[in-house]
Amino acid sequence: MSAPPVTRLHVTAAEERQIRNAVRSADVCLLAPGYRLAEEADADALLDLLSDPQVSDPIYDLPRPFTRESIRQWIVDARERQHRGEAVLAVLVDETGAILSYSYFSVWPDRSAAEIGGAFRADAQSQGTGKVGAARSFGWMFDHLGVRLIGLTAALDNLRSARVIEAAGFRYMGERDSIRPDGTARRSRYWELTRDEWLRMHTGAKAR
Repeated sequence: MSAPPVTRLHVTAAEERQIRNAVRSADVCLLAPGYRLAEEADADALLDLLSDPQVSDPIYDLPRPFTRESIRQWIVDARERQHRGEAVLAVLVDETGAILSYSYFSVWPDRSAAEIGGAFRADAQSQGTGKVGAARSFGWMFDHLGVRLIGLTAALDNLRSARVIEAAGFRYMGERDSIRPDGTARRSRYWELTRDEWLRMHTGAKAR
């Protein structure tokens, strides 16, 4: 499971409830046409997607080893976490109905914070889709889920993700250890962005 951001915000009980409710009822269609919540029936297609090292190798918190059952349980766990207001697992399907990418939003309502992990199919990488999709996802997390802080990590050698994160305006916060599901640590670079910073960059406004 992903770790919460380093910075801890003061959050009222009312704000925490609001975020949990937003996560429970999250409308992933607002991310872009073709997005929907992942279902157990997607296990085989997600297994195919994640079995490609170009897709999954940079991502530390996936349920390895990849099997149909481990992916099915990952989907079930994500749906249970969504019912608690703590996660959203979405997939993007192409015009043929095949899964083009997945996005896993981890949310800490008591911190008003979130993280996103995900990847595109290998044939859709390096086409600008990641940068556009990431910016759309960040806005959705701030506006639709209502969090005030996003923290992101990337492996030290994951230059593609680092470029996307920095292009979106995230502040580099140094390195931290990301813990894999098997308990081993991966050294990662780490960034944060607040909703106020996002709004200033995109609207010139300040959050209330």
